[in-house]
Formats: sequence, C-alpha cells, structure tokens
Amino acid sequence: MEMGKKMRSAIAIINPKNNQPLSLSNGSLQDEEGNVFPVISGIPRIAQFNNYTSSFGMQWNKFDKIQLDRETDGYNMSRQRFFAETHWNAQDLTEKNVLEVGSGAGRFSKVVLESTSATLYSIDYSDAVTANFKNNSSIAANRFPLFQASIYEMPFPDDSFDKVFCLGVLQHTPNFDASVKALIRKAKPGGEIVVDFYPINGWWTKIHAKYILRPITKRLSHKRLMQMIESNINWLMKSEQILHRLGLGMLARFLPIVDIQGTLPKYLSETEKREWAVLDTFDMFSPEYDNPQRIRDVAAMFKRHGADVTFAGFEHYDGFAAAVVRGIKQS
Repeated sequence: MEMGKKMRSAIAIINPKNNQPLSLSNGSLQDEEGNVFPVISGIPRIAQFNNYTSSFGMQWNKFDKIQLDRETDGYNMSRQRFFAETHWNAQDLTEKNVLEVGSGAGRFSKVVLESTSATLYSIDYSDAVTANFKNNSSIAANRFPLFQASIYEMPFPDDSFDKVFCLGVLQHTPNFDASVKALIRKAKPGGEIVVDFYPINGWWTKIHAKYILRPITKRLSHKRLMQMIESNINWLMKSEQILHRLGLGMLARFLPIVDIQGTLPKYLSETEKREWAVLDTFDMFSPEYDNPQRIRDVAAMFKRHGADVTFAGFEHYDGFAAAVVRGIKQS
C-alpha cells in the first residue's frame, strides 16, 4: 500500500429485517438467529424470487448484452449517460464505496468497474442480477459485491456509502417517495445521491399507447407478451417510420411500440434496432408499476428525506435528455 493512501472500509452485510451481520456458511449467508439467504449462481439472494420485478428478470436475461458499451465499434452510450447524469468523474470515485440500486444487466456496473477504482455494491430486485454477474464479475470481482435485494430491504447499514445512484428504476417501484427515502438513508452524511426517472412533461404525458394499454398488457404472461411483440414488431416499426416521413410523428405515440426516433441510438444496425425495439416495447408494457414524476416533486422528496438538492432538471447526452435530481445527504 502506498504511504498516505487512504483505503476504503468494507461495508457490512446485514439481514435487513433485523440488522444482524450476515456471514457465509455452507454456501449461504446466515445470521446469528439462523436466518438463511441462499447464494445462487454466485449471487446472494436477499429477496424472494417471485416479486413485482419478474418481467425485468426475463428481459435482461434474454437481452443481456444489448445495452452494454462495446469497444469494437465505439458504442459508449451507457458511459456517456452515467457521467452526464451523475457529474462524477473517475477521480471522484477513487477508493470510494458506491451503491448502485437497480442494476439490470449491468450497463452502468460495467462503466463504474471499467472506468474507476470504486468498490461497487450493486443490487437488483429481479433475477437480472444473473445477467449482470455473467457480464461483469470477471472485470473486478474483488470490488463488485452483487445482491438480489429490494430497494426497501437492502443488506447494508444506513449511512454507509460515499455515492449512491439509481438510474432507470424509480418509476418502476411501488412507492416512489419511499424509494427516494431508502436511497438517501444508505448514503453517508455528505454523500451524494443521483437518480433519474420518467418525467411528467404535461397533461399529454399519459395520453399514450403505453398508458392506454398497460392495464391489459401487464396482466398477460411475460412469455405471451414477448411473443406478441416479436410477432408484430416489423410492421409497427414500418408504421412509425411512415408517420414520421409524412410529418405525422405525433400520432406515433398511439402505436404500441417504443418511440424509435426519440429513444433509440441512431447508429444501431437494423438487427440491433429490431432487438432494441422489442426490448424497449416489452419494457413499456410489462412492468407492474410505471409512475412518471414531476422534477420539482422529486426534488421535494430529496429535501423531505434529508438531502440538499444540488441539481434538478434535464441532463443531455448523445442527443438524449434525462430527468435527473442530484443531492447531498445532510450531516
């Protein structure tokens, strides 16, 4: 160890129901009361397998690499988004303990592990953690503790992390305000918290095929919904393209397909574009919860739960804009 270099302290792993330390025994995590959490495919499972996020487990294990940055062709949208939204750089994260909540297949896990020396504690409530482990555990296994756990029952003590981020997740939780509170609780006093979310842009936000059809689609089996999307995606993509060519792009919001023009990267191959369209259309219609928010309301949640807001607005990257709130936990 270099003289004068401050080493990070490991974060304790606890049973979130009783705050007792968990230790590895016979291939499982256990506490002193005998409560046992299995380790499956290398990942401690603090959550029940059957929960409201099962659709995400399906989609991220099916499309496990589609949103990962690639060295082969310079695709780095995840890296651009992460650093634009957090306003952190590699030096900011040097020797830091960072918490990622809602990792999916690990697009941002990969960015943090490859671009910084941080120890990344990462959770997801769904079995998407299996895809994340497969994608990223070989990068830096000694600084990548990964868990299947709920945002409301994280296996870490309060006041633990230097940085906390939660991207693309909060709108899919059952209680947005309680989710923000849970994130802030895990940050150290003086620690930074960053979230993004689906914004409410006006009264027309929910006048959209997604919100019109979701009461039906979220009740379909995930397998059936995926089959329906894959069977119809080609004509839906062509229909959206025609509407935009005719100058009728606003009508595309009534097609049951993701906004290809507004949300997909421009440099995808046709095969990649189709896969991404299937993924994002499934992501539109399958989640149990989809709760967009006003930026000012999320900023108010930060303040209510003990964080000073340092930014509340839209951050731009690679031609896209994201609703972001950043804050610092009060001492």
